[in-house]
Amino acid sequence: MWERLRRFSALERPAQELFLRATVLLPLVALSLRWRGFRATQAALQRLLPKAKPDPNAAPMSKEAAVTAHMVNAADRHGLVHPSCLAKSLTLCCLLGRQGIPSHLRIGIRKEKESFEAHAWVECDGAALNEPDEHHHHYSVFDEAFSSLPPEEP
Repeated sequence: MWERLRRFSALERPAQELFLRATVLLPLVALSLRWRGFRATQAALQRLLPKAKPDPNAAPMSKEAAVTAHMVNAADRHGLVHPSCLAKSLTLCCLLGRQGIPSHLRIGIRKEKESFEAHAWVECDGAALNEPDEHHHHYSVFDEAFSSLPPEEP
């Protein structure tokens, strides 16, 4: 425990804040997915995003994006619950969006033996942020962009 506290204290303040936000947001997103479903959860997270548009001049695969992904993964490893890849990816998209960093939620499927498997990850400038081992390459990606919401009906 003391080692974890020492490592947390050694982080820069923005990384500490991202870790704490991810620690709170991960279980909430997981519960929302279970109780409310994907679209309602995604819509709720979109409402948390600032109204400002992402900066088109932002550096590709910024340091902030990499740190955010690392903090979400750390919050998953050290948290009390270990949510699905979809919950982790939605959390990461939300935290990136709050920083004005454009990202895309990707969902893919594959057939493994006699069953279908699904997987979610986040891409920034075409690179997977929360997939360090290129695991996502084994999945066929849906063409629809899940990072944007359908227009609301009146």
